[in-house]
Amino acid sequence: MRVGILGATGYTGQELVRLLSNHPAAEIIYLGSSSTAGQPYAGICPQFSAENLGLLQDETVPDGVDVLFCALPHGITAARARGFLERDIKVIDLGADFRLHRAEVYEKWYKIKHPAAELLPQAVYGLPELHRKEINGKSLVANPGCYPTATLLALVPLLRAGLLREDSLIVDAKSGVSGAGRGASMGTHFSEVNENFKPYGVAEHRHTPEIEQELSEAAGRELVVSFTPHLVPMIRGILVTIYAEIKEGVNESDLRAAWGESYQEETFVHILPEGVWPQTKFAAGGNHAFLQLTLDRRTGRAVIAAAIDNLVKGASGQAIQNMNILFGLPEDLGLKGPGIWP
Repeated sequence: MRVGILGATGYTGQELVRLLSNHPAAEIIYLGSSSTAGQPYAGICPQFSAENLGLLQDETVPDGVDVLFCALPHGITAARARGFLERDIKVIDLGADFRLHRAEVYEKWYKIKHPAAELLPQAVYGLPELHRKEINGKSLVANPGCYPTATLLALVPLLRAGLLREDSLIVDAKSGVSGAGRGASMGTHFSEVNENFKPYGVAEHRHTPEIEQELSEAAGRELVVSFTPHLVPMIRGILVTIYAEIKEGVNESDLRAAWGESYQEETFVHILPEGVWPQTKFAAGGNHAFLQLTLDRRTGRAVIAAAIDNLVKGASGQAIQNMNILFGLPEDLGLKGPGIWP
């Protein structure tokens, strides 16, 4: 597969390069950047000095690209996607433009008119463990957000099995600073983040409608979720802790059985032994998700936790997982191996 990456110098773009450089069936033929075109890629990202990746190009995607990863701010990919599709280029969008099924929801949360609402019916939500059959054969994949990936892997099997009270869901989430991207901002520079811990996007984070959309599909009715993200003074990682009331007669073994049925054949989702709780370091650098739960009989709530690397399973690794599905390759090709410890 001849691969192109738009937004190649951002954090998710660099992760794509890192992972694809070791992918036996992929060749990177195009690295695009709007701000650094003409410069050597290794000059911007010296960790790739041994890879001979050549110069960064402008955002004119050349002929010969089979699959294009778009690691761009919202609104940009959608404005150009039709042209790529008409050239028979498969598009995997790591941004938000095609994650939401309804244009009016996108416009409400992202405060812009959707540039390609007519393409939304062609897009598939690219969380392989939950939508593998729908992804196969598509040309436009919406790679999920990092918070939604961890949250949905934890909750969807339990909702599909009808084990939880759907109106009781509270998602308390934490992310490393790389989730904010590479651009400098007051809220993410060292003096603001170091030795600090804070909620942000409270009651208005843009991943909220994405989470609600997918959970509503799993439950079979419209759901509203309390979702609060927090910024942690670390580089990588997502940890979500979820509180959910169980339905009458449900036991902890029922919850675990629903997970087991969904994930027993999955390479990248790991249900930890009882008493072992997810840590972000388990997932650092790998395309893996780690799950745990317990049933608090005193409160009648399930306490559920999930950890992923926000840049890998939460972004670039999952995008490559989707690419493998699109081209009929083993899903773990180029993604094998554990995370990095310590």
